[in-house]
Amino acid sequence: MSLLDTFRTALSAIIGNKLRAGLTLLGVVIGVTAVIALMTIGRGVQQSITSRIASQGTNQLFVQAGATDTGRGLNGGQGSAATLTLQDAYSLVDSVFTPSVKGVAPEIRTGAQVVAGRENTSTQVIGVTPEYEDIRNLTVESGEFISQPQVRSNSEVAVLGANISETLFGIRIPLGQPIRINGRRFIVIGVLEDTGGTAFGGTGNLVYIPITTSYYRLSSQRTTQGDVAVDQITVQSRGEEFMDQAEDEVAMSLRLRHRITGEDDFTISSNQELLETLEETTNALVIFLGAIAGISLVVGGIGIMNIMLVSVTERTREIGIRKAMGAKRRDILFQFMTEATLLSLGGGLIGLAIGLATTPILNGRNVIGPRPIETGFSIDIAIIALVVSALIGLISGIYPAMRAAKMHPIDALRYE
Repeated sequence: MSLLDTFRTALSAIIGNKLRAGLTLLGVVIGVTAVIALMTIGRGVQQSITSRIASQGTNQLFVQAGATDTGRGLNGGQGSAATLTLQDAYSLVDSVFTPSVKGVAPEIRTGAQVVAGRENTSTQVIGVTPEYEDIRNLTVESGEFISQPQVRSNSEVAVLGANISETLFGIRIPLGQPIRINGRRFIVIGVLEDTGGTAFGGTGNLVYIPITTSYYRLSSQRTTQGDVAVDQITVQSRGEEFMDQAEDEVAMSLRLRHRITGEDDFTISSNQELLETLEETTNALVIFLGAIAGISLVVGGIGIMNIMLVSVTERTREIGIRKAMGAKRRDILFQFMTEATLLSLGGGLIGLAIGLATTPILNGRNVIGPRPIETGFSIDIAIIALVVSALIGLISGIYPAMRAAKMHPIDALRYE
């Protein structure tokens, strides 16, 4: 019996029981739709996170205070010790010792209560220099960013993230309006474009003030040597190709300044390292979501096996007649396995069509939380869903097909 005849026989058997076949397909349709929907949502989250980080630039290094001995046999965590200073930051722009470095942006972070009129919120206030705007790729929507004269004069001015601006002022224009940060009066001079929350490079919930103002008005943290301590130094290299060279130069310069002979008292990371780590994590998330949705596919496969067992029982005399007319065991085996695979693959194709139609509908909608869902469909998701559905159908049809193929023709013909 040729493959074409096997296919035709299997297809005619499915068409002959339309209602039963349709109900059997339903489990696979739901499973494939769920797999595609969840995996596209997971992929969209992955793309959203990585794009936010990549938008900051891939030629940046982040220097933070590293683990240091507390004197009691314990080590402080990354960023827990005051070992980086403003002088460290400015020393990294040196054509002799750090020729691969283009610019630096030190920052001092402070948790604060921000009040405007009757509105107030808790957020993070960052003391920065004017270079911070270009190095961190910030865009001012209205007003201006922190300037050098404001840094020199310790001016009490602030630039608001988009979300903070909306929280404090609503639809009102915040420029020139007073706010209070931890009880001190500041004037709003700018508002940034909305780039999301604080996570993964978002600036919406942050407030920026001059770095000197942050030190003298909000956080007077000094190192053991009495220098102005900073929480982080963002280093911009001259290009992506200079990243490794810039990291080595920065590390060597800081070791010389801090007179380090043992372990470093700072750590250096980059967006590229963060991107690689997040891609691994989000890939695991996408696979996990797909696996959860795949449970419904397994349930659909069990339904296919159940229906195929019923079909074998109902068509026992047909199997006996075919065997009596010369059909071999493999012909019967292939016929029932083909029926199961067609049922599963047909459900997979319908589920794929529904998933493709659902993906653009979900994209940009606030279904789960305050942020809209972002979907990221790719052809590999469709291929995986179809291949898995076909395999489940094939596996589900093996036992019923083997049971049918093992029937003795005389016993099958006597079956009532």
